Amino acid sequence: MTSSRTVLTPEQLQKLRDDITQWSLEAGFQQCGFSSVDTGEHGDRLQQWLDAGYHGEMSYMADHVTERGPMRALPDELLPGTLSVISLRMDYLAPGVEVAKHLQDKNNAYISRYALGRDYHKLIRKRLTQLGKRIQSEIGDLGFRAFVDSAPILERALAEQAGIGWIGKNTMVLNRKAGSYFFLGEILTDLPLDPNDTPLKNHCGRCTSCLDICPTQAFVAPYVLDARKCISYLTIELDGPIPEELRSGIGNRIFGCDDCQIGCPWNRFSKSSEEPDFTPRHQLDKATLLELFQWDEATFLKKTEGMPIRRTGYENWMRNISVALGNAPQSIEVQEALKNQKGKISGLVDEHINWALQQQGH
Repeated sequence: MTSSRTVLTPEQLQKLRDDITQWSLEAGFQQCGFSSVDTGEHGDRLQQWLDAGYHGEMSYMADHVTERGPMRALPDELLPGTLSVISLRMDYLAPGVEVAKHLQDKNNAYISRYALGRDYHKLIRKRLTQLGKRIQSEIGDLGFRAFVDSAPILERALAEQAGIGWIGKNTMVLNRKAGSYFFLGEILTDLPLDPNDTPLKNHCGRCTSCLDICPTQAFVAPYVLDARKCISYLTIELDGPIPEELRSGIGNRIFGCDDCQIGCPWNRFSKSSEEPDFTPRHQLDKATLLELFQWDEATFLKKTEGMPIRRTGYENWMRNISVALGNAPQSIEVQEALKNQKGKISGLVDEHINWALQQQGH
């Protein structure tokens, strides 16, 4: 990444930093922060996590290793010439969307609240790119790239360094005024912008609510998640059968899990999103398990077009719902629905249907 622009004075850089913060708000972000490329001890922590095998089948987490270490911890290896990282936060919880209450009725289908609307990757990447171009139009030549949860980068570590929040015991970035229901995005740039002066203090204290509430006890210690037990991993990342010993803990969660956020006291201060694209589609925030279990593949593909849910694929979607139906209150309707889907999709789904029928007393 090279640049031939005029060198900016410290005063000009400070004004630009202030302007970027204002422009980010105009672009629909709720917070903007700045950091250097130094991720501190997080690179070593990542390697320890990988060495322990906690990433499961997410082999991409171990890819992109350089002579200096994992590229995820080295933004200037991901984009040579990077001097600064602009981290941004965008709230995603749509107004009126229930979280804990919908989860309590085991006949309901619970989908992680970030996934109910449009795929955030496209929306946020577009906004970040527009912001980068606005900076470019102001100063002339600019080397930058925008990232949203789709590149080997430790975005939570960078967000913490930038003052967006602190990394909590549930490994999420927490903010005293906004909880954790938000997306993160980054702009890597060759601008020498001053970093945030003081990263936020960790305000978790002695609280362990997020660890205690986890249905599958996926946290092996504060700040350490064994993804192989995490419901988000099991319902989204994992292909093949879900381990039987973890199925009961999944409850009615069919795509992702919000429990460690629900349990966090700081989410009392979470804000509703004003972004229309995060509004739930097809009333999926209110859907029942039986309703979604009737979808054929064509319906699944049509209904989930442009949504994060598409990522799991139809077979795993039906696998997940089968498990949730096994955890639902016993009823003739559930048992008949399970029987009617046997033999229609795959052996993998049938195996989970058989388990569900056993749970249902058949």
